[in-house]
Amino acid sequence: MRAVVYPEYGSTPQVEEVADPACPADGVVIAVRATGVCRSDWHAWMGHDPVALPHVPGHEFAGVVAEVGPRVGRWHVGDRVTVPFVCGCGACEYCAAGEAQVCPQQTQPGFTGFGSFAERVAVHAADLNLVGLPASVDFVTAASLGCRFATAFRAVTAHGRLGSGEWLAVHGCGGVGLSAVMVGVARGARVVAVDIAATARQQALALGAEAVVDPREHPLVAARVAEVTGGGAHVSLDALGSPETAAASVRSLRRRGRHVQVGLLLGASSTPPLPMDRVVAWELELYGSHGMAAHEYPPMLALIEDGSLRPDRLVGAVVGLEDAGVALAALDSPHKSAGMTVVQLTPQEGREA
Repeated sequence: MRAVVYPEYGSTPQVEEVADPACPADGVVIAVRATGVCRSDWHAWMGHDPVALPHVPGHEFAGVVAEVGPRVGRWHVGDRVTVPFVCGCGACEYCAAGEAQVCPQQTQPGFTGFGSFAERVAVHAADLNLVGLPASVDFVTAASLGCRFATAFRAVTAHGRLGSGEWLAVHGCGGVGLSAVMVGVARGARVVAVDIAATARQQALALGAEAVVDPREHPLVAARVAEVTGGGAHVSLDALGSPETAAASVRSLRRRGRHVQVGLLLGASSTPPLPMDRVVAWELELYGSHGMAAHEYPPMLALIEDGSLRPDRLVGAVVGLEDAGVALAALDSPHKSAGMTVVQLTPQEGREA
């Protein structure tokens, strides 16, 4: 099969012929129809998140089941599916409790093994990890759910418990942040979005944010959020992941507010000095959020089907497999395209099954 491969960290990824993945006994092989280009893939490519080399990146994908292992009961060849970026083992206490996103033996295509910048990708524990796609949700839209949109949805709804009329503060308006803005607006909340980039703030307003904050204009971000919201946000989300944004998110809350940490804080130098005195005195709630298990997808997909959520509005460029490596390398460029880049693959004759 064709796949995008890099032999060394930082080397230009190229399309090569590689062996088809073997079908796990409890899993499936998926013929990839679309896959997102995510900054997490870029971090692995740069060596920030080590992977075995040579490597095929890609973890946000959708496609058609092409092979089924003998221990799979729920899925069949030809099923249209997507997969969470965290796949549970299917055997531990966390998977049994429906919490596959924190499975200690989790696998992640594109990190723990070859990923979806390829014509085919293998997924273990298919009965636990696959998500069936409604006919009305196309493959490009499904791939755009990937880690950013599904993660934002669960962060806002399950951890944030955001209600209609409440204020949501979103710190960092990249893919996750803009997804959170969209989810918040769809739930009838009032949203204030924080980002240093004018284009990101404009996108947030276009998606329904009521107010935006430029940290360069208002260095005391939390004070500005409190002013805009009349006392602080009910829910605040750090979608970027830095000591500054994490602390600002906590300080942006009103009493009994809920902070959700989604942005990764990498390295010892990224440990934020959180105001724990305020956490105690104001009875704030602090959560981490790491993806979304497959069984939690149906409510999100229902909102996409009825048009309440439009993740397709967050898609920028759609490219072919030959351009995936260039798109991955461009993620750190100031001239990268607006919106998420999605790689679309055309099915080859006789390769679906």
